[in-house]
Amino acid sequence: MSTTTSVTPTPTVRPLTTRDAEGIIDAAVRAAEGIGVRGSVSVLDAGGHLLGFRRDDAAVLISGETSTRKAYTALQLDAPTADLVELVRPDGLFHTLPTALDRPLLFLAGGVPLHRDGRLIGALGFGGGAPEQDHRIVTEATAEADLA
Repeated sequence: MSTTTSVTPTPTVRPLTTRDAEGIIDAAVRAAEGIGVRGSVSVLDAGGHLLGFRRDDAAVLISGETSTRKAYTALQLDAPTADLVELVRPDGLFHTLPTALDRPLLFLAGGVPLHRDGRLIGALGFGGGAPEQDHRIVTEATAEADLA
């Protein structure tokens, strides 16, 4: 007597593509221009690899690094960086986390994870404005791209 076990396949979620990244970057640039912020935008795939990047000609140079680190932090913790700031204060739950990994995390607002069909597919980061501005830019861009 043989027994057949039925396994329900896991639904396949389309990964983040270069075309997706370009659209998200364009949306972030429009959001930044709308509030007069000059900066850099980074899009990472689900593995944490840079999929797209753009720096405004007038942006401060460090904005490139901060946008990428914010995206990486949002990806690793699957949470907006704006929601994590309090957790790394000296009395916070994650107070040692910023220096615990080989690749440093950055706990400043401006990074958000990207989801498709409820699954994590990458992250977006913006650097160059005040933290509240950077957060507004990435949330507007992800809403426009329907990847929140």
